[in-house]
Amino acid sequence: MKTFSRIEVALTMEKTGLVPLFYHPDAEVAKKVIKACYDGGARLLEFTHRGLFAQEVFAELSKYCSKECPEMILGVGSITDAGTASNYLNIGAQFIVTPVFREDIAIVCNRKKVLWSPGCGSLTEIAKAEEMGCEIVKLFPGEIYGPNFIKAAKAPQPWTKIMPTGGVDTTEESLKSWFDAGATCVGIGSKLISNDIIANSKYETLTQKVKEVIEIIQKIK
Repeated sequence: MKTFSRIEVALTMEKTGLVPLFYHPDAEVAKKVIKACYDGGARLLEFTHRGLFAQEVFAELSKYCSKECPEMILGVGSITDAGTASNYLNIGAQFIVTPVFREDIAIVCNRKKVLWSPGCGSLTEIAKAEEMGCEIVKLFPGEIYGPNFIKAAKAPQPWTKIMPTGGVDTTEESLKSWFDAGATCVGIGSKLISNDIIANSKYETLTQKVKEVIEIIQKIK
């Protein structure tokens, strides 16, 4: 299985600008979603820890990616404790995303030099996360803070790299507002991987949608 350093993960986030995120309890469905995103040009994907036996599904996806999508950097999100983070690291997670800032998770990830992106909502939280080695912070929930938060935060801290999640749409207008404000990359969930796409197996549609979003981001950046 190919592994990626946290610097490689951070650079890929910055280069592609997109981190699709989703959860599904069926590993076979999840594999098709990952392949569709991969074929569309996505090179990162966040599988959210939101259901019973999610670790078992992730373990299958990790093995699948190593064979079918070797350049896909597969991470896990919605992690709220160090034990769960450690478990996912042991089954192949290449990065960890959390809804809140937790020092115990930072320590677990830093021990193995794995990128972690904590949910932050203030300059104080962002500064603390950066003191603990965070490369890219997650602005969550993005719809509450909006693009102006990023613009304001980067004024005194131009080195800060932020990934808004929540409130990011796939339209050029929405993407432009976030990247013009200084976002490093964006996390997009149901606006990209909709219930309709999954329920009706519209994987070719998803591939095209991912491709279009990445093209828009590259044009904006």
